[in-house]
Amino acid sequence: MGIVNVTPDSFFDGGRFLAAPAAVAHACRLVEQGAEIIDVGGESTRPGAEPVSEAEELRRVMPVIEQLAGRVKVPIAIDTLKPGVARAALAAGASIVNDVAAHRDDPALWRLVAEARAGYVCMHMQGTPQTMQADPVYTDVVREVGEFFAERLRRLCDCGVAREQVILDPGIGFGKRVGHNLQLLGAVRSFTRLERPLLLGVSRKSFIGKLLGAELAARLPAALACACWAVGAGAQIVRAHDVAETVDAVRIAAALAHPGDLGER
Repeated sequence: MGIVNVTPDSFFDGGRFLAAPAAVAHACRLVEQGAEIIDVGGESTRPGAEPVSEAEELRRVMPVIEQLAGRVKVPIAIDTLKPGVARAALAAGASIVNDVAAHRDDPALWRLVAEARAGYVCMHMQGTPQTMQADPVYTDVVREVGEFFAERLRRLCDCGVAREQVILDPGIGFGKRVGHNLQLLGAVRSFTRLERPLLLGVSRKSFIGKLLGAELAARLPAALACACWAVGAGAQIVRAHDVAETVDAVRIAAALAHPGDLGER
């Protein structure tokens, strides 16, 4: 899943693709590099990010989705908290809603996903982007995230969303300390019991910087290590800024794990 942030303030590439032509060109490059999903977002969800209005989010993402829908053959995801933005994006050609606020109580977005028969990324987050890193506390983060997924799958079913539409994301970096993130990564395989695809977003995240003392530009090798670990443990989707490097790393890891699949190549 290649990341296209149409925002001025995202932590890694904020402002680089704020103009629609730049965002569309970047998305096309990511597809050429091997991205099999493009994730378009118009509101930063980095820790402490300020929310934007629905009108502003629509202004940012809609020209990008409308142009991409006619140019790329891979699914387009809309990364949004807002039902109104999701509805417009799905109508314009997106087919997946990436919801970092899946802990919501309001079922409006879930009913929209059911109506559209869209894919749905159900992500775990404690708090909001503004508060999530203030003081995240868990008794057992792996158990609690697993229970959250099971409860959300039931709620989604009640709203008409089929299990087959749902992708699960433990929300690395969203309301978690460094230790919580490491525990979740180490327990990826435990979430496969829910029999839904798993998505991991580890791309250059701050827990890597805190663990290694690495600035943003130096976090790629560690992010690739996390991606390979996650895929080896059962994750099917890796959300990444650095698509070419991530695709190569994961392919080599897969070849090492299953060398017989390559035959005499």
